[in-house]
Amino acid sequence: MIRTCRVCGQKNRLDPANLASAARCGKCKNPIAPVAEPIDVDASSFDEVVSRAPVPVLVDFWAAWCGPCRMVAPEVSRTAAEMAGRAIVLKVDTEAEPALAARYGVQSIPNFLVLKAGRLVRQQPGAVDHAQLRRWLEAAGAEPV
Repeated sequence: MIRTCRVCGQKNRLDPANLASAARCGKCKNPIAPVAEPIDVDASSFDEVVSRAPVPVLVDFWAAWCGPCRMVAPEVSRTAAEMAGRAIVLKVDTEAEPALAARYGVQSIPNFLVLKAGRLVRQQPGAVDHAQLRRWLEAAGAEPV
């Protein structure tokens, strides 16, 4: 995954196993904070992150045309910011990645998964708030806020 240093603008390649921890910029050596926003992924980056993440992963299956998906997007972003360093939040566009949605039996959106060590811990369709998303991640082993 590529993360840009906020100090010098250098693009840094980070191992998916390090997305939830602080890293250092290869150019200026300033810290690169853990990911604090949802990450849009395709099938290959999804598999890479989910299989290597040392923390629980929340996945939001969504589509641009979906009103409830757009309504819950701020809650997903808030959860990513609140859980930075303790969990990773991914977004999967079901229009672009139908095979990935089919792999998890996603038939309605929004649809949320929580995975830990690559295994499905919870799956829930429907819109929910950030507090519920956080509780699911904490139940999967994320450190409480």
